[in-house]
Amino acid sequence: MRSRLPPILLRNLHSSLDVSSMAAAGFIFRTLSTHSLTAPSKLPSLPSLVSHCRSNLSYSTSSSSPLFGGLFGAHRCRDGDWILSRRLGGKVLASQRGYRKVRGRPSARKKDKRKELELDVRIGIEEQLPDDSEILDIAEMLRLNVPMAMKLAFDGLKDSDHKTRDSSVDNVGQFESVELSILLCNDEFIRELNKDWRNEDHATDVLSMSQHVPELKLPMLMLGDIIISVETAARQAEERGHTLLDEIRVLMVHGLLHLLGFDHELNEEAEAEMEEEEERLLKSLGWKGKGLIQSASSVESDETLLPKISDGRKKAGSLRFYKPKFSYIFCDMDGTLLNSKSQISATNAEALREASSRGVKVVIATGKTRPAAIALLKMVDLAGRDGIASEYSPGVFIQGLLVYGKQGREIHRRNLDPHVCKEAFDYSVEHNVPLIAFSENRCLTLFSHPLVDALHTIYHEPRAEVMGSVEDLLSSGDVQKVLFLDTAEGVSGRLRPYWSEAIKGGRASVVQAQPDMLEIVPAGTSKGSGVRMLLDHFGVGADEVMAIGDGENDVEMIELASLGVALSNGSEKTKAVADVIGVSNDEDGVADAIYRQSFS
Repeated sequence: MRSRLPPILLRNLHSSLDVSSMAAAGFIFRTLSTHSLTAPSKLPSLPSLVSHCRSNLSYSTSSSSPLFGGLFGAHRCRDGDWILSRRLGGKVLASQRGYRKVRGRPSARKKDKRKELELDVRIGIEEQLPDDSEILDIAEMLRLNVPMAMKLAFDGLKDSDHKTRDSSVDNVGQFESVELSILLCNDEFIRELNKDWRNEDHATDVLSMSQHVPELKLPMLMLGDIIISVETAARQAEERGHTLLDEIRVLMVHGLLHLLGFDHELNEEAEAEMEEEEERLLKSLGWKGKGLIQSASSVESDETLLPKISDGRKKAGSLRFYKPKFSYIFCDMDGTLLNSKSQISATNAEALREASSRGVKVVIATGKTRPAAIALLKMVDLAGRDGIASEYSPGVFIQGLLVYGKQGREIHRRNLDPHVCKEAFDYSVEHNVPLIAFSENRCLTLFSHPLVDALHTIYHEPRAEVMGSVEDLLSSGDVQKVLFLDTAEGVSGRLRPYWSEAIKGGRASVVQAQPDMLEIVPAGTSKGSGVRMLLDHFGVGADEVMAIGDGENDVEMIELASLGVALSNGSEKTKAVADVIGVSNDEDGVADAIYRQSFS
């Protein structure tokens, strides 16, 4: 588990942005201490996140400022935003509900009339955003708009009958001032926050971070922080037909309501209450655009907001509006996830990343070795503990002959009959046809050949080790399968007919994943049996599975799944058993299947 820095709170840093006669407010970073609830403490050294601020912002901190202890509880929200609520011991105290009017002595009421609630709003711009006049104008406009929205939202809490709202912020009238910070940033900045604090490695539109601690009885209400990605907001603005300012206002309202205790993720009633409050605020303020919740629920078809496969810029911010249909996606590699250049496209990689971030477990089921799959996925940042394939991930490899389950532990292994293996290598030497033996994480051969080298340089399998003899090869370890390499004509016209006859009687089976390759595997081998074994290992039914493949070695896997997708470049046998025939691997068929078939 990677260590994490304390949360960074955006607060009270003054800006010298010269965008108009009124200087746009800035922000500071304050770090929470968990050692003391009230005692002043020296500020710890600020983490490197400070370096993300614009160089023309000036910063000031005070070591006499109290640092408040407490633990953070994370509340995940369906549409991609979040709340980090700071509570004592991680508990939310919500014994008092609703907004309480200030009642009591006449002198108290007179004091309230004399002094109006002070709203302290700070606007910041992350340094990686371009020096764009539109962004500066929006920052200046927010400085005026946010207090208006806050006042209206506070009024909505008075005598409210919201049944689902967390009423920790329930009596705004008792405070002398309210502090709120807004940060405009880019996708990469918000993605890092999303990854660190929600373990979701993708950009989102808005993050909300509550800093209110009702138990401390402070004179000011530290409402919290709202972080908005301008890049994601711009895409959503284009999709919804309004301006960037309109979309940022919508996101700001959504984040503000989360800080006031609304959470549409709780249940349908909570969603309805928050949606109603979003619409009330936007309509009362005269701002364009639907509320974020209504924008999500009004999507009527895949063509409305689903990403266009040919335009990677429109993927982010769309998939989160859809619920996964399947818990697992089993995906082949050669001819499926990999294009004709044996590469994973950026579009396919992003689709896998988005599906994974929505809680779908993507499992590789391939004829490749595990090292080859990891190497290919590493090129698109999808390998490792938090990725799709690693030494700690489940997977089906070498046509189901090696199956890894929880924590990447081997749960199944099956080897080729050594006599069949010896016959195959004798044939290889006699006919000078390149042949490779797959032995777990190693590839073994008897002689060098350009096609043998290509298996490593193009298909990223481990570099083949040249053995001195068949006996040396067989004694080096168990062999799961052997692979002949030839032209497509050589495989179909010579190799396949010969070996189909030679292994009759259940001695072995022949399999083709690529036209120019012929595999000899133990009889009864299939990726489908490996997938079934893994599902039993997890206690998962086939109704929770979508499978995507192209070759005849994918037939049983596609038949097993609740929804089987065969790409259009696949074999006729595969397409005949599939529920859906998708576009080809060179047209990002995996991404197309994920966006169109696995979410609704």
